[in-house]
Amino acid sequence: MKFWKRSSHDFLLPLTTGENAVQARTISASGTVEFPSSRTTQVLYYQVLNFAMIVSSALMIWKGLIVLTGSESPIVVVLSGSMEPAFHRGDLLFLTNFREDPIRAGEIVVFKVEGRDIPIVHRVIKVHEKDNGDIKFLTKGDNNEVDDRGLYKEGQNWLEKKDVVGRARGFLPYVGMVTIIMNDYPKFKYALLAVMGAYVLLKRES
Repeated sequence: MKFWKRSSHDFLLPLTTGENAVQARTISASGTVEFPSSRTTQVLYYQVLNFAMIVSSALMIWKGLIVLTGSESPIVVVLSGSMEPAFHRGDLLFLTNFREDPIRAGEIVVFKVEGRDIPIVHRVIKVHEKDNGDIKFLTKGDNNEVDDRGLYKEGQNWLEKKDVVGRARGFLPYVGMVTIIMNDYPKFKYALLAVMGAYVLLKRES
């Protein structure tokens, strides 16, 4: 009878079930018989469960940030150099958007424009308040020569508070470059996913 040593606690024992059939089973130090197929299934189950918990936790944290900040996108990445030298491409911005806070000239806001999928982060340069309390404002990139009226939808000269996604309250330089690289170079994204998948498989095998 031949044993193959797996570790200091487990051994593989060949088990003949037929004339030419051979099946391996695991005998642990406690004497419990474990078949590799069931062990692999159990490990895979726990890995899927852990992954689901990580995803659920991330979603809960994101929803919590939305409630705490009042912004639908509390964290965004700067995608262009239009706000240099204040912000650079790849900087990670932290936003708040409390409706009771007035819009002031000089502050940096992230806003949506009808017809554009990606929000824009620029500085407020002019604020116009009507007698009824309605506020309209004009924006411009610090690194741009002209204001943003050319970026607004046709016929629009001012933004309103409903267009605001959030106001910049802090930032981390260049942390968002990974997101930009994955968007600009899809092959890098697939390579990163492949590495992560290989890591999970190797971890399972170990």
